[in-house]
Parts: sequence; C-alpha cells; structure tokens
Amino acid sequence: MLAAICIGRWVPPGPFEHAALRYLGLILILGGLALIGWAALWFRRKRTSIYPGDQPEQLIVEGPFRINRNPIYAGMALVIFGGAFIWGGPFSLLIAAFFPILVTRRFILAEEAALRAAFGAEAESYIAQTRRW
Repeated sequence: MLAAICIGRWVPPGPFEHAALRYLGLILILGGLALIGWAALWFRRKRTSIYPGDQPEQLIVEGPFRINRNPIYAGMALVIFGGAFIWGGPFSLLIAAFFPILVTRRFILAEEAALRAAFGAEAESYIAQTRRW
C-alpha cells in the first residue's frame, strides 16, 4: 500500500480529487477491515492458526470462507485499493492491482497445497466449489 501511495503522490492525482472517490476509498477500507476481522474470528472459533506458514488444523468453510477461500487477502486488497483512492491517484490503482498476483504466487498456492495435503478430498471439494478471490 505504501508503494501505491508514494507513486500516486508523485503522479498528478487528476480525477481522484473528487470527494466521491475519497468516500469510495473509505468504504473500501472499512469493508476490507470488516472482512479481515470476520475471517479472523473464524480462525479463532475453529482454533486454528491464522499464520500463512503454519500447518492447518481445521478446514474453515463457514462465514466469509463460503464465498471466498481467501477473505483476509481479499480484505487486504480492498484496503489497498481504498488507500489508493484516498491517498494516491490513478497510477496507484495499477500498483494495487499487483497485490492479488503477488499474494497468489507468494502465499495462496502454497496454502492451497497445504490444505490438500491436510484434508484431502474435503479440501479438493472446497477448492473446486469456492472462488479463490
């Protein structure tokens, strides 16, 4: 997010000076934080680790995980896009667009492999039925 803000500040903001876009940014940030909190609550309820490198102890398919396999990362993406609307500029959105690609390659693919290894057919079924993003 910091890169998006810095680059957005360097390039002229143009249409992002409009108040409606700043409100959109605020809504995205609040929605993203709410999604992160909701997902974190399910990790706590299931008593499994929230840390990406840890071995999963439970397959969470309830709450926000019914809609999206990665609600915490999706929430982070919303926060980054919201920040681009508030503090950045149009170019910041290009930087923010790289976040899902980076997170997928760096974390999500390994996490999906860990779920398959730990939960077998149950994880495979969940992955097939639920969108990644």
